[in-house]
Amino acid sequence: MTGHKFKLKKDDTVQIIAGKDKGKRGRILRILREKDRVVVEGANIVKKAVKRRSQQDRGGIVEVEAPIHISNVMIVCKKCGPTRIGYKLDGENKVRVCKKCGEAL
Repeated sequence: MTGHKFKLKKDDTVQIIAGKDKGKRGRILRILREKDRVVVEGANIVKKAVKRRSQQDRGGIVEVEAPIHISNVMIVCKKCGPTRIGYKLDGENKVRVCKKCGEAL
Protein backbone atom coordinates (compact mmCIF):
# COMPACT_ATOMS: atom_id res chain seq x y z
CA MET A 1 0.00 0.00 0.00
CA THR A 2 1.57 3.28 -1.09
CA GLY A 3 0.75 6.68 0.38
CA HIS A 4 0.17 9.98 -1.31
CA LYS A 5 2.67 12.27 -3.02
CA PHE A 6 3.58 15.26 -0.86
CA LYS A 7 5.16 18.56 -1.78
CA LEU A 8 6.96 18.62 1.58
CA LYS A 9 10.28 16.84 2.08
CA LYS A 10 12.40 15.73 5.01
CA ASP A 11 14.40 18.63 6.61
CA ASP A 12 11.97 21.28 5.31
CA THR A 13 11.21 24.01 7.85
CA VAL A 14 7.48 24.07 8.51
CA GLN A 15 5.07 26.01 10.73
CA ILE A 16 2.15 24.36 12.47
CA ILE A 17 -1.11 26.08 11.53
CA ALA A 18 -3.62 24.13 13.67
CA GLY A 19 -3.81 22.27 16.97
CA LYS A 20 -2.16 22.63 20.37
CA ASP A 21 1.24 23.61 18.90
CA LYS A 22 -0.14 26.23 16.49
CA GLY A 23 2.53 28.79 15.54
CA LYS A 24 5.52 26.58 16.35
CA ARG A 25 8.20 26.05 13.71
CA GLY A 26 10.51 23.09 13.23
CA ARG A 27 12.19 20.73 10.78
CA ILE A 28 10.45 17.68 9.35
CA LEU A 29 12.13 14.59 10.82
CA ARG A 30 10.00 11.89 9.14
CA ILE A 31 7.18 11.64 6.62
CA LEU A 32 4.63 8.85 7.10
CA ARG A 33 3.09 8.57 3.63
CA GLU A 34 0.62 5.79 4.45
CA LYS A 35 -1.01 7.86 7.20
CA ASP A 36 -0.58 11.33 5.59
CA ARG A 37 1.41 12.51 8.62
CA VAL A 38 4.72 14.20 9.39
CA VAL A 39 6.92 14.25 12.50
CA VAL A 40 8.08 17.80 13.27
CA GLU A 41 11.07 18.48 15.54
CA GLY A 42 10.01 19.91 18.91
CA ALA A 43 6.28 19.81 18.17
CA ASN A 44 3.41 17.61 19.36
CA ILE A 45 5.46 16.25 22.27
CA VAL A 46 3.86 13.28 24.03
CA LYS A 47 4.97 11.23 27.03
CA LYS A 48 5.67 7.61 26.22
CA ALA A 49 6.40 4.69 28.55
CA VAL A 50 9.59 2.93 27.39
CA LYS A 51 10.71 -0.50 28.53
CA ARG A 52 14.31 -1.02 29.58
CA ARG A 53 16.14 -2.81 26.74
CA SER A 54 19.54 -3.44 28.37
CA GLN A 55 21.25 -3.12 31.74
CA GLN A 56 22.62 0.36 30.95
CA ASP A 57 19.48 1.54 29.14
CA ARG A 58 17.09 3.69 31.15
CA GLY A 59 13.44 2.80 30.96
CA GLY A 60 10.61 4.96 32.25
CA ILE A 61 8.69 7.82 30.72
CA VAL A 62 10.28 9.71 27.82
CA GLU A 63 9.02 12.63 25.76
CA VAL A 64 8.88 12.03 22.01
CA GLU A 65 7.49 13.85 18.99
CA ALA A 66 4.23 12.36 17.74
CA PRO A 67 3.12 12.62 14.09
CA ILE A 68 0.90 15.54 12.97
CA HIS A 69 -1.44 15.44 9.98
CA ILE A 70 0.23 16.99 6.94
CA SER A 71 -2.71 19.38 6.41
CA ASN A 72 -1.80 21.10 9.71
CA VAL A 73 1.68 22.17 8.62
CA MET A 74 2.83 24.78 6.10
CA ILE A 75 6.28 25.26 4.59
CA VAL A 76 8.10 28.44 5.64
CA CYS A 77 9.61 30.69 2.94
CA LYS A 78 12.73 32.61 4.07
CA LYS A 79 11.27 35.86 2.72
CA CYS A 80 7.53 35.76 3.38
CA GLY A 81 6.83 33.16 6.10
CA PRO A 82 4.30 30.29 5.84
CA THR A 83 3.24 29.68 2.25
CA ARG A 84 1.98 27.13 -0.23
CA ILE A 85 4.21 25.36 -2.75
CA GLY A 86 4.07 25.66 -6.51
CA TYR A 87 6.30 24.17 -9.19
CA LYS A 88 8.28 25.80 -11.97
CA LEU A 89 10.22 24.09 -14.75
CA ASP A 90 13.83 25.22 -14.70
CA GLY A 91 15.16 23.74 -17.94
CA GLU A 92 14.93 19.99 -17.31
CA ASN A 93 14.45 20.27 -13.51
CA LYS A 94 11.18 20.79 -11.68
CA VAL A 95 11.76 23.31 -8.87
CA ARG A 96 9.53 23.94 -5.83
CA VAL A 97 8.68 27.64 -5.56
CA CYS A 98 6.91 29.89 -3.02
CA LYS A 99 3.37 30.79 -4.16
CA LYS A 100 3.67 34.27 -2.63
CA CYS A 101 7.03 35.57 -3.90
CA GLY A 102 8.15 32.97 -6.48
CA GLU A 103 11.41 32.26 -4.61
CA ALA A 104 12.81 28.71 -4.95
CA LEU A 105 12.29 26.63 -1.80
